[in-house]
Amino acid sequence: MLSLFLAGLSFVAIHALVSGTPLRGKLVAKLGEGPYMGLFSVASAGALFWLILAYGRAPHVELWGDVVVLKHLSIALTLPAVLLAVLAFSTPNPTAAGGEKALRREEPAIGIIKVTRHPFLVGVTIWAVAHVLANGDLASLILFGTFLVLSLIGPPQIDAKRAARDPEGWARFATVTSWLPFGAIAQGRTKVGWAEIGLRRAAIGVAVYLAILLYLHDWAFGTVPHPFF
Repeated sequence: MLSLFLAGLSFVAIHALVSGTPLRGKLVAKLGEGPYMGLFSVASAGALFWLILAYGRAPHVELWGDVVVLKHLSIALTLPAVLLAVLAFSTPNPTAAGGEKALRREEPAIGIIKVTRHPFLVGVTIWAVAHVLANGDLASLILFGTFLVLSLIGPPQIDAKRAARDPEGWARFATVTSWLPFGAIAQGRTKVGWAEIGLRRAAIGVAVYLAILLYLHDWAFGTVPHPFF
């Protein structure tokens, strides 16, 4: 269990203490953008591999155990998580890697980005909570808790980097968006409908969710996530 904890801690530290901090700028100035990104990617991938390997070897320490109600809740939560991930990858977003140019568009936020400017990370937050609830053991709490922490510290770091690189463009974008889902909409700073989000994209998201629920989760991890049959 110690190895799993250290792996999770290192994975969080790489992102929290390097990416999105002044240290990143110093490393880029010394190494160059390309070499820095290469080293960061290798370090991040290595920590992730260690995390997954340590999780597979960790002993089972039950916390609240197998609770059917929580499994049902987890299944319900996973649907918006998958939807957000699919919509995130199919919608131009200035907060995504390489998406900074979108800040200069006439309308910098479109579709799901008006709901939350970090749809993928919000999806990861929901996904991580769902898996912590469904598993109910210490190893799963550490593993999925690691992703939960990263999904929460990521948005302010990304926002700070984009704002520093393009203050004017970011100010326009931030005016009509929010990190908190539906925050900008509730405040009347923007509005969006399903047609703009994309009914086809949403349908693909539902299809991906059903494929994971009924087939892919069992195929990839050997466990059936739904308690129905």
